[in-house]
Amino acid sequence: MRVDIITKEYPPEIYGGAGVHVTELVKALRERMDVQVRAFGAARDEEGTTAYGVPAELATANGAIQTLGTDLEIVTDVAGADVVHSHTWYANFAGHLASLLHGIPHVVTAHSLEPLRPWKAEQLGGGYAVSSYIEKTAYERAAAIVAVSDGMRTDILRSYPTLDPDKVRVIYNGIDVDAWHPVEDPALLAQLGVDASRPSVVFVGRITRQKGLPYFLRAAERLPADVQVILCAGAPDTPQIMAEVEGLVRRLQETRDGVVWIDRMLARHELCTILSAATTFVCPSIYEPLGIVNLEAMACGAAVVGTATGGIPEVVVDGVTGRLVPIEQVQDGTGTPLHPEQYVEDLARVLTEVVSDPERAAAYGAAGRARATNDFSWSSIADATAALYAEVAGIRR
Repeated sequence: MRVDIITKEYPPEIYGGAGVHVTELVKALRERMDVQVRAFGAARDEEGTTAYGVPAELATANGAIQTLGTDLEIVTDVAGADVVHSHTWYANFAGHLASLLHGIPHVVTAHSLEPLRPWKAEQLGGGYAVSSYIEKTAYERAAAIVAVSDGMRTDILRSYPTLDPDKVRVIYNGIDVDAWHPVEDPALLAQLGVDASRPSVVFVGRITRQKGLPYFLRAAERLPADVQVILCAGAPDTPQIMAEVEGLVRRLQETRDGVVWIDRMLARHELCTILSAATTFVCPSIYEPLGIVNLEAMACGAAVVGTATGGIPEVVVDGVTGRLVPIEQVQDGTGTPLHPEQYVEDLARVLTEVVSDPERAAAYGAAGRARATNDFSWSSIADATAALYAEVAGIRR
């Protein structure tokens, strides 16, 4: 069987969880079948991987239109595949057209949903209407849709109520626990500005509305004075949210020391070192289909405090691998807390409880490492994905 996987993100151009997912899935699937990767961006030298750029004629077009131009560059090359599998709306158009043109089934993995990210209109302008149209069309015509959590499956069926529920399957994200593991490197911590002798709360993520960083920064004002706040945060969606975060960080730095902001892309060894030293990791997302970053933190032995939303409760076991923070959310697709101040207060309270009890936090971390190892292996995820390919292609395994 040959499967063509279409993705915007692929090494070395990765900036989010979807890129991590595709990278690890491809590695595991290539042990089972012929996988051709068709990725956006600069040329790659990896065998079985082809890169596609934006057509020169669209160099000044809206970003969404540039994306569709790249998709069109891909479609013809999918000829000969048994299944085409697209990841995120950026690749959905190519997958959908390739399915029509070549008469093959199209599988979509949902890493996020456009109807639940209306703030993207800030970033894309009218392009958000285009991305929403592309996603809806691709989902409604796909042979199967992979949801990365039960929470995501619920969101998909709520967002696109005409879908046949039977074609929406849950296959979790995974983690490579050999690559993500506890690391002790005091010299590197000091170089990064982290004091290993002090408790710390670590955030890792893009600066985007869905990651909830502004809520965490407000909650951080209420943490005990000796707690360090480590922010591994960059790639802002818009100048507006970057300005908001900069203002909140400045305010935090005026009232406490130990606020460390690293805005560059960190190497895995650096991240493992920071996560391993964390008293707790925080995931204040208000929209999170699953959250690979939580698995990365767990694999490094960090306790996780996360919002009880989306797929996070399927990863973080409350009172076992960390804690869940309650949230009531506006049902308009934004995930905005219905009572923002209450959410900030609850987040600060739970973080304080965990960071003030290092022995319990360490126990959460050990349980999290075990859970990541036992329940989220890429081998089992690749097996489930390969079985889905065979099903939609009508191939007897």
